Amino acid sequence: MKFSKGKCRVQHLGSNNPIQQYRLVFDLLGSSSVERDLGVLVDDKLTMNQQLALVAMKSSGIPGCSKKSVASRSREVLLPLRSAPVRPHLEYCVQCWAPHFKKDEELLERVQQRATRMKGLEHLSCEEKLRELGLFSLKKRRLRGDLINAYKSLQGGCQEDAARLFAVMPSDRTSAMGTN
Repeated sequence: MKFSKGKCRVQHLGSNNPIQQYRLVFDLLGSSSVERDLGVLVDDKLTMNQQLALVAMKSSGIPGCSKKSVASRSREVLLPLRSAPVRPHLEYCVQCWAPHFKKDEELLERVQQRATRMKGLEHLSCEEKLRELGLFSLKKRRLRGDLINAYKSLQGGCQEDAARLFAVMPSDRTSAMGTN
């Protein structure tokens, strides 16, 4: 396989990593503090701050475009036009970069709130508005996806991975707090 020197960079991970120089044949490779892999930005500290900011920026402009391009203001028309294009951006490869900090979760939820902003629902809280529209918060959708994957692994959907991830312990106990 031929490698293109222009496309090859080194990313030094970790704070105690001695910064070494690497060569491709005779040419030194440049280093990079942020790299994109399968559409996900990863920095040298393995934080996803730049990925979160990019996702929020891409997603936040979509509701405005739909508002300008559609004359109808009915909920049945606007909801699919606003939420359907936003969610794929907010959920693409989320298993890798899922927000772990409350501020990051709130940033993404604000994007969804903007996408679901409609006349007649201004007086409702965020949770009530989502319930009224038949939607779930992004946090609940991530949790649901995680639970589905765990269930599939335990039920044999991913047999090669399940053996490494989970160990089923046979027990005759009926509760986790068994008596001695």
